[in-house]
Amino acid sequence: MAVPDQASVGNAARPSTDTTMSHVEPPQLADEEMNVADKEDTASPSESDSETESQRLMDVAWGRRGKLYMWIGIALIWTIFELDHATIYNYQNYAASDFGEVALLGALTTAGTIISAVLKPPIARISEVAGRAETYIAVVLFYIVSYILCASAQSFAQYAGGYVAYCIGQTGMQILNQVIVADITSSRWRGLANGLVNLPFMIIPWVSAFIVDSALLNIGWRWGIGMFAIIMPVASLAVIAPLLWYQRRFQRAGGTIHQSISFRDFLTQIDLGGMILLCGGCALLLLPIALAGNNSHGWKAPWIPALITIGVVSLAILVYYEARIAAKPVIPPRFVKNVSLVLAFLIGLLDAFAYSITHTYMYAWATVVHDFSARNATFLTYTAGCVQVLTGLATGYVMFRTKRYKFLLLLGIVIRLIGYGFMMRLRGANNSIAEIFLMQVIQGAGSGAVGTVVIVVAQVVVPREELAQSTALELLFIYMGNSLGSAIAGTIYTSLFKGRLRFWLGSDAPQSAIDDVYDKITEVLPDPRSPERTAVNHAYSDILRFMTIGALVASALPMVMIWFLPNYKLSDNHNLANDLSDSTQPATGEDDAEETTLKKWQRHIRW
Repeated sequence: MAVPDQASVGNAARPSTDTTMSHVEPPQLADEEMNVADKEDTASPSESDSETESQRLMDVAWGRRGKLYMWIGIALIWTIFELDHATIYNYQNYAASDFGEVALLGALTTAGTIISAVLKPPIARISEVAGRAETYIAVVLFYIVSYILCASAQSFAQYAGGYVAYCIGQTGMQILNQVIVADITSSRWRGLANGLVNLPFMIIPWVSAFIVDSALLNIGWRWGIGMFAIIMPVASLAVIAPLLWYQRRFQRAGGTIHQSISFRDFLTQIDLGGMILLCGGCALLLLPIALAGNNSHGWKAPWIPALITIGVVSLAILVYYEARIAAKPVIPPRFVKNVSLVLAFLIGLLDAFAYSITHTYMYAWATVVHDFSARNATFLTYTAGCVQVLTGLATGYVMFRTKRYKFLLLLGIVIRLIGYGFMMRLRGANNSIAEIFLMQVIQGAGSGAVGTVVIVVAQVVVPREELAQSTALELLFIYMGNSLGSAIAGTIYTSLFKGRLRFWLGSDAPQSAIDDVYDKITEVLPDPRSPERTAVNHAYSDILRFMTIGALVASALPMVMIWFLPNYKLSDNHNLANDLSDSTQPATGEDDAEETTLKKWQRHIRW
């Protein structure tokens, strides 16, 4: 599913980083009752007044029923968004099979997730400059173009081109929807609101399974994709219309939606240089990993290490560029100093990596090894997502009641780690259907808690003006985790699958038979009850276990990280940025300095 993948609609001027608000902790108050534990973001009284005025203008602009109309629109478009995501994901498997390029699915998914990741910050920034409604219209146009290109593709390359446009539209709609939801909710309600807007996912996967099954039997995957060229733009009007109405009222109330700037200033605002380095560095690093096993020389091909090296160098240059050169860095250096943000980014990345590496080839595995139909394979694919929605909703409710989040994140991390341990045993050729679905339930439960908490943490520790940027960066790291997971999964498949097929089929098996199984998931497979099919099933299961090992390692790291995550108390304010501060009393001696440092780390690991 889309991560409860969950905008300030108004001014987005970046506050000064040179001003601070002093706050001394009263010693008589218990630590558990404090909203703040450590200085991560600071704000001056003038910035607080500015946010209060901005909130007043937004309340006037929304009026009595404006938010209600927006909630209805968000519910509708999120339903269509999930339906699109669920069906296109499955059609893609059959499109690749028709073109005889199943082995390139990992590379295509990697390219798509890279595009989705790196475009979130600029799209978020463009929406601040051009307006939410105008940006929403643009991403819907990308959707329409992508559907037409994919549905009419005559080769896998043409389909891939349409998929690139699709990723642009999808990532734009995702970030805009989540920014809007975050902007109209308080920090205490944020997790619950994110869970509520994802409720359509409880129904969509099961409905989409029948749609995919029927479409493949009657009209084919092409028309299954093409029909969204009509559905998506019509549904998007339910969000675009309230946005245009709100923006007009906001301007009449004295607010600013559109900023008149030159084209050069526009490029500066979106940090074009940083975007090029980020996009190029990630692409050069991840794509060679996915493509390494798909050529005759494998990892020995000279262009593989060359591209990876250039990618690493580009990312290293990005660090210097963002810190020293960029006027409006896509990754602000002060974000790097924010412990909560950094840990939310890293935990989100690792969680997404573990999920992606175990799910990139799960649909193909279920279709081949357990002879699932398109409908049943879809049920399996989205079982974890449905459980994730329920768990995310429950997590949001507990956050609302307790005003805390750290213990919920720990619970989710533990469940994920245990789940991947069981997956080593329960995702094989001889496991029962019940065991396979049970694994998806466990993974969904852990993912729901983790995904809900990291999004909320990234949004509540920054002021409203930086909400879109922090949300985009959180989703960037999540999508980078997805991209890296797909890349590693693609590498494992392309590098090892033929070898495992040869091992299980025996040295006498013709190379043509191995190549056919390698590239397709339909038509060319041996009879389900034949020894050859059993060998294919074991080879597929071996590959899935190798991928699960990577997920198990990645899911263990957050167990250490979470101990350093501050446990702030959520409130009914939009965010906690104006409250975040350390005691500014200077240390009077070495003992006081040591005591201050000790208290600081005690607060960091407080539960």
